[in-house]
Amino acid sequence: MTDALFDRADAPAEIRVFGIRHHGPGSARAVLQALAEFEPDTVLIEGPSDADPVLPLTVADDMVPPVALLAYARDEPARAAFWPFAAFSPEWQALRWAYLHDADVRFCDLPASMSLGAEREVGDRATDNLLGILARAGGYSDFEQWWDAVVEHGTAQAFDEITDAMRALRENVGIDDHTARREAHMRQVLRATVKAGARAIAVVCGAMHAPALTGRLGPAAPDARLLKGMPKVKTTLTWVPWSHSRLSLSSGYGAGITSPGWYHHLFTQPADTTARWFTRVARVLREEDLPVSSAHIIEATRLADTLAALRGRAVAGLDEVVEATRSVLCDGDDVLLGLVSRRLVVGEALGSVSEDTPTVPLDTDLQRNAKSLRLKRSAEARHLDLDLRREIDVARSRLLHRLALLGIDWGRPAESEVRSTGTFRETWTLRWEPELSVAIVEASRWGTTVESAAGATVADRATRSGIALADLTELLERALLADLRTTIPSLVTAIDAAAALDHDVLHLMSALPTLVRTVRYGDVRGTDLSSLEHVCDALLARVCAGLPAAVTGLDHDAADALRTAIDDVHLALALREDPTATVRWLDTLTSVSERDDIDGLLVGRTTRMLRDTGRLGEYEASVRVARALSVGSSAPAKARWIDGFLGGGGLLLVHDSALFDLVDEWISGLTDDDFVDVLPVLRRTFGSFAFGERRLLGQTVRGERTRRTEAPPAVDRGRIALTATASILGVSA
Repeated sequence: MTDALFDRADAPAEIRVFGIRHHGPGSARAVLQALAEFEPDTVLIEGPSDADPVLPLTVADDMVPPVALLAYARDEPARAAFWPFAAFSPEWQALRWAYLHDADVRFCDLPASMSLGAEREVGDRATDNLLGILARAGGYSDFEQWWDAVVEHGTAQAFDEITDAMRALRENVGIDDHTARREAHMRQVLRATVKAGARAIAVVCGAMHAPALTGRLGPAAPDARLLKGMPKVKTTLTWVPWSHSRLSLSSGYGAGITSPGWYHHLFTQPADTTARWFTRVARVLREEDLPVSSAHIIEATRLADTLAALRGRAVAGLDEVVEATRSVLCDGDDVLLGLVSRRLVVGEALGSVSEDTPTVPLDTDLQRNAKSLRLKRSAEARHLDLDLRREIDVARSRLLHRLALLGIDWGRPAESEVRSTGTFRETWTLRWEPELSVAIVEASRWGTTVESAAGATVADRATRSGIALADLTELLERALLADLRTTIPSLVTAIDAAAALDHDVLHLMSALPTLVRTVRYGDVRGTDLSSLEHVCDALLARVCAGLPAAVTGLDHDAADALRTAIDDVHLALALREDPTATVRWLDTLTSVSERDDIDGLLVGRTTRMLRDTGRLGEYEASVRVARALSVGSSAPAKARWIDGFLGGGGLLLVHDSALFDLVDEWISGLTDDDFVDVLPVLRRTFGSFAFGERRLLGQTVRGERTRRTEAPPAVDRGRIALTATASILGVSA
């Protein structure tokens, strides 16, 4: 605690400066004790001075830390900064103390309008650097350990000692220009507060700034010159939920703490801290069905206290409880220890803000929708399986897809843990990140509701010049998933126009599978997509007309890309189940398969497709394989043909002995040089087979064919009984 006297004609104002570390439970307790003893009429706190209008919300009943002040530029919401507060933050406790004791309270740091205008990181990492020097001077290699032992577990107020230490460090290390401007603004606010008539002023600020605010403040002119000409931007400030894990960020009050869950426990459980901690650890392990008894808790507490005594510490700190947890409760298992660390040492507590907190209309609509759909914001990732045959799950899916279009990634698609081959199921991973509050503000320019904003952003993307056909089809698919029905007609028109202007067959083929999936998916969601059918037909007609010319004169890379596109279109048309479209496509594949002037990869692939669909008989397919492997083509060309024909289908070789013999004879007859040339292609071909297919193929190559076990001869039980009876009676059977 440091006093400063500000001379006035009547009586000097008493100023006490409390230098703290942001998010320190020991500092928070010490500040509360110091404020209770001092009873100031005004409390100044390090923080953006233009946030004063929203400070009264800190005492709202539904305001639960961790929370953060969010400041963003009105014209550029992406330019934003956070000032987080936890329950154990000294600033948060000072704010609440001031309001609960009728003291004037305000922030005194640079306003957010200046901080954002400066286009630099708002956070201040110099404090931690200086305190790191103090930690090393005290014999600690890690700053967290030093602060935990000296301050967080301490009972005495050490404000004067910390201020003196910081003054000495500042004299040797110095401060940067931005820090000098911040401190100049703090002094200006302090002068204005005294001039307004405050008699007892408490200043709560970072320890590094305490020396700059103690003693006589000096003339105001130098500080005014430092602040003159600083750029400003129009800003908006509000409160947003925050999480413990985000307290390590370097923005605003981010102090780089690695154990917010532990600090929260220190602040909220000052009595029997260690024993209560191990009780929480035991609860976490029991939730994982691990056997943990009260005896484990007692033994872990004893071990932690013993380790602290051996190390000369008054009470057990984080290092001691972690070691005791590993040894006693986790049996040395670091995996279990990692679970405890994530759940408790770090923690994922997510705060909540008051309903009276100012926000953008888009956020209000999102909260209303989430509440009606029973989607709760949580800092912990959780899986959400949706059954699209249920009305509420369809609504949830619709909301999450709309948010994804707006760049608000609350939910991300995930693999389902439930086996399902239908299109009626979706799986999402939900996790609320505090930074999503900025994404909501950015997206609010598109509309006041989630639906209108998502529709507006889709319409904007669809009308951008130069948008590719594939991007349009993807946008249509996403709009359908989000059930933005009003945008569908314009998107279909845009796709039709783009397809008419795009002469690249590969682009057309890449777009077609997405359109087919879109038509099929509409059946599940009940969306009328009849207008899209003619687009698919027109696109297929252009593909079939242009494919024979597109396969000519391709190098290997281009042929590989075209084969992938042919595979995708073939699967999509099989999914569509339109006989007319299928016949048109197979006719095109037939014309390609009969050519000998194109890459053998494409000929082999189209031949295989025609065989699989029954357009080409088994005998004719075998003849084509034999012709492709006959004398007249180079070994690499033959390998490309086989790669196209067999790629992804190893069982064909296993079950077709004639085809196997053809391929086996060809490979066995290769010269050493030819084998080296075709080996990369063969490895790719056979490497694409599933493990079981490769194993069966290996058995076939080694001649280890599976044989059926012969059935045992029938047993005549009656004859056995007669023989046994005759033997007993001594007669012949």
